[in-house]
Amino acid sequence: MDTSLHATLGLVLVCCLWGAWAQTKIEVTNGGIWGKWGEEETCPNKSFAIGFSMKVELPQLSGDDTSLNGIRLLCSNGRTIQSNVGPWGFWTPMMKCPSGQRLNQFRLRVESCQGLKDDTAANNIEFVCTGGVELKGHGRCWGKWGPQSRSCGQRGICTLATKVEAPQGKGDDTALNDVYFKCCRP
Repeated sequence: MDTSLHATLGLVLVCCLWGAWAQTKIEVTNGGIWGKWGEEETCPNKSFAIGFSMKVELPQLSGDDTSLNGIRLLCSNGRTIQSNVGPWGFWTPMMKCPSGQRLNQFRLRVESCQGLKDDTAANNIEFVCTGGVELKGHGRCWGKWGPQSRSCGQRGICTLATKVEAPQGKGDDTALNDVYFKCCRP
């Protein structure tokens, strides 16, 4: 065999092995536009996400609404993880997949830009467990549900990162705008 064939076969093998070891990122297309991405957080010790909780601000009536401020994942080893979080609201009760199942897919409810009116960006999240059970969060009903992300399949979700807008002072606050997850390594 000539060296170019060896190099080509080696490159194909490296790409295949990298795909087997790498974490697949799952995301949606309807996330909000404001904020900065926080650090990725991963379930420790080969554990995986089995449940979630949200930090939600109640409607402010005549004040500035933010709605969804944070997402926390419950890992199979009992630990919780979260990326950056907005300062408003309270944590909802943990919602869990049925026993033996993992979180593997999601979608976001997001309010589009409101111009001169009050913006809230992300308002709610819904996960799908490996057995098909849907877990809808206790967020607000503003905005529209976007499409489902790709599925992690039986591997499930292990990593999250959130995009959160910092407090704007006297400006319009939105808090959590977007999120992505990564599937567990095979």
